[in-house]
Amino acid sequence: MDKLEKLEAQGVYILREAYKEFKSLCMLWSIGKDSTVMLWLARKAFFGHVPFPLVHIDTHYKIPEMITYRDRLALEWNLNMVYGENADALSQKLTFPDGNADRIACCKNLKSEALKYTLSGGWKRYRINHATGKYEEDANKEPYTGVIVGVRADEEGSRSKERYFSPRDRENDWDAGDQPPEMWNQYKTDFAPGTHVRVHPLLDWTELDIWEYIRKESIPVVPLYFDQGKGIRYRSLGCWPCTKPINSTSKNIDEIIEELKSGKLKNIAERSGREQDKEDGGSLETLRRDGYM
Repeated sequence: MDKLEKLEAQGVYILREAYKEFKSLCMLWSIGKDSTVMLWLARKAFFGHVPFPLVHIDTHYKIPEMITYRDRLALEWNLNMVYGENADALSQKLTFPDGNADRIACCKNLKSEALKYTLSGGWKRYRINHATGKYEEDANKEPYTGVIVGVRADEEGSRSKERYFSPRDRENDWDAGDQPPEMWNQYKTDFAPGTHVRVHPLLDWTELDIWEYIRKESIPVVPLYFDQGKGIRYRSLGCWPCTKPINSTSKNIDEIIEELKSGKLKNIAERSGREQDKEDGGSLETLRRDGYM
């Protein structure tokens, strides 16, 4: 087996273990390249069917092409697509674009808090109706206690402290210094009742691995990753007020792979265009300890 085949096999194994061990399971889909690769692995793991909901936290500030892509794939791949939001923060305009919060507070409101209460079932969730293509309020209020996330250890500093099966407390808070050991493909999956567990099938993947796998499998991704003729493209996707493109003329997957292999980006962080990271001291640890993805 080559490297990509080994990573794929491990990811499929982790996904099947999660499905076996956790009764109420969901997968977070940010619509970016990493979580889309994770979704692709799930379709492989379960023979074309994804047996758990896909959950997206909609800040209502995502780049429009991302939402179009989300809903198109949800319908084409027959996904059980659910989204959640912080309706109160949005209605009260407690956001950075409205000038009533800094970027960290905005992320906490629209992402961390929305994620916490979407997962717990404490706030409204909306599920796509495949007959109409529209979202309707979800009648299922059951908490999700196992959450699959497309985190990679090499993406930014705090994520390198994660485990494949990473426990959180009842409030989704993360103690980075108290994580279970994982050696020789032995994973702790039996946690105390009430423990919220994040599952990370892509933990050992690199940015280059992701793009080479996307090419190998012909996985559709958002066109925002490619230069559209202006000499810029997005390397990491998020909310439009806080996500900046990089200077790059890579117009397709082959050119992105060549750009990564050339070393042109080796001294530029993958999330360098994400302004909230800079306000958090160059990492996401403050936000992630409070439940951020």
